[in-house]
Amino acid sequence: MSQRKSSLNKYLGTLGTGTVQWIGVRPRRREPLKWLTRVQAVADLGLEGDHRLSKTPGSGRQVTLISREFMTQIAAHLGEADLDPARLRRNIVVSGLNLNALRRQRFWVGEALLEATQLCHPCSRMESELGPGGVIAMFGYGGLCAKVVQSGAIECGAPVRLDQH
Repeated sequence: MSQRKSSLNKYLGTLGTGTVQWIGVRPRRREPLKWLTRVQAVADLGLEGDHRLSKTPGSGRQVTLISREFMTQIAAHLGEADLDPARLRRNIVVSGLNLNALRRQRFWVGEALLEATQLCHPCSRMESELGPGGVIAMFGYGGLCAKVVQSGAIECGAPVRLDQH
């Protein structure tokens, strides 16, 4: 898939580079996330160790990402000082760039090439995980869903950058 043409494209060169802060996988559906320092992304499938790896190949929700900056906003809306990333049920937390600008774009996370397919809207589980108001606190800050275009290792501290091709 080629990069989506939009008026935002002319500004993407100013996006900069982010950093992977946290990685989590869920071995089985509805289980707590398991924190990792490194994971292998598998093209067309997802992250090794995550239950979504066995789902339909080619899915647009193989990997979920959220930014540390979004998490700060969510915590503020909930009146909390900070949030444990595992509570938000996203696979990767990044910092230093606006994830929403990567929507429908290809980008590198460490050695893996991902393609953002859609915004990752909060589900009703956020209400039970975060308490009353959890869904509303996350609205607009849920991050992105992505698919793995090219396999590669992702580790904490790795760069996150727009694919320039």
